[in-house]
Amino acid sequence: MILGIYPYLVMNGNGQEAVKFYEHALEAKVLSVQTFGDMPANPEYPTPDEAKDRVMNAHLKVGDTDLMLSDTFPGNPYQLGSQVTIAVTINDVEKTKEVFGKLQDGGQVIMPIQETFWSPLYGQVTDKFGVTWQVSTLK
Repeated sequence: MILGIYPYLVMNGNGQEAVKFYEHALEAKVLSVQTFGDMPANPEYPTPDEAKDRVMNAHLKVGDTDLMLSDTFPGNPYQLGSQVTIAVTINDVEKTKEVFGKLQDGGQVIMPIQETFWSPLYGQVTDKFGVTWQVSTLK
């Protein structure tokens, strides 16, 4: 079952500043901020120093609405106009595969659907209309 969708803002290294800005401008409550430095260590893919303070995921609450935010990882492309994506959370792995498959029809996979340390399945896809989706199964 699809649990919900919410806006996801993508920043280019200024995520910490953006969190503070939206906290003030939108009277948002900051529920959590995780940086790339908070990720579990992986000796095969060490986190570069310039990435450690970048926001991997921030969760803000604006009224009754969830607002998510992250920075790009250093070296990944960033294009103005692509700062807003939509996150969809699902409570079932098979449904996650199904939704991801439907969204990729005629679109382009950015990150293949896979297990991550925060989700049994997570992937990113830009649909045929140019909308980027972050699809994940909640643990």
